[in-house]
Amino acid sequence: MPKLNDDQQIRQLANLELLARQVVEGFITGLHQSPFHGFSVEFAEHRLYNNGESVKNIDWKLLARTDKLFVKQFEEETNLRCYLLLDTSSSMNFPEKGTSKLQFSVYAIASLMHLFKKQRDAFGLCLFSDKVDWLSSAKSTTTHLFHLYAELEKAYNNPKNNTVTNITQVLHHIANEIHQRSMVIIFSDMLENSLNPDKVQALFAAVQHLKFSKHEVIIFNVSDKQKEIDFNFDNRPHHFIDIESGAEIKVHPGKVRDAYKASLTEYRHQLELKCAQYHIDLVDVDINEGYHDVLKTYLAKRNKMV
Repeated sequence: MPKLNDDQQIRQLANLELLARQVVEGFITGLHQSPFHGFSVEFAEHRLYNNGESVKNIDWKLLARTDKLFVKQFEEETNLRCYLLLDTSSSMNFPEKGTSKLQFSVYAIASLMHLFKKQRDAFGLCLFSDKVDWLSSAKSTTTHLFHLYAELEKAYNNPKNNTVTNITQVLHHIANEIHQRSMVIIFSDMLENSLNPDKVQALFAAVQHLKFSKHEVIIFNVSDKQKEIDFNFDNRPHHFIDIESGAEIKVHPGKVRDAYKASLTEYRHQLELKCAQYHIDLVDVDINEGYHDVLKTYLAKRNKMV
């Protein structure tokens, strides 16, 4: 991949910021138009008024419009500390045509960062594959936001080849490195351990380590549902190549579909049970369905914590 010059980088960062803003603003507009009010959206300039505190900072104009008490929030206030973990292993490059799981995750993370910034939540980024490749601190400044956008652009433009995942090792590392009582949001296809019972148990131990460190955890299990979950391929022989290892196999999808789906369903069932046991939000995300479920899940989790 050719190295980008400064002008190209600036244009691409502007595009990433624009897309993130459009996603978030479209989502917020949809919430305001929705008849469902399961949670509120608190913006950077305001937070909900708490009974007993001073009324001097209440926004009376906003009260007239919303019939709710909001307090003006100042620049130095930070509510939560959030860390976004992005799996950049080779399996995230699927599918090769259209938007890949990695590209979808980059855009989703950029949108969440835009929302964090609006709410003055501090946020950090971790890029990982078989190890932690890059980890930032958590801040809420505009400069920090664009620094992380730049790292996301690098990941987007330089997908890894023949790189495996070791999410278990990464989660142990993160649990030891970041501040306690943070929100940890993971974007991964979670495919590394699906066929190895020992690795599955090791993954659960790593997830438990995060909870022991008092982190709130959301796992966005990213997939191309039609291909990877439903195994919906044409009824003819196919040549499959493992993106991470390079292993190849020729097989007729119709002959292995039932066994494939049964094995995957069992693994996902185990994952769901363990996540429920540890009070971790496990959210299936289809890359063909957009970003609103990602934002909605984060807001629901956040509103339980503040």
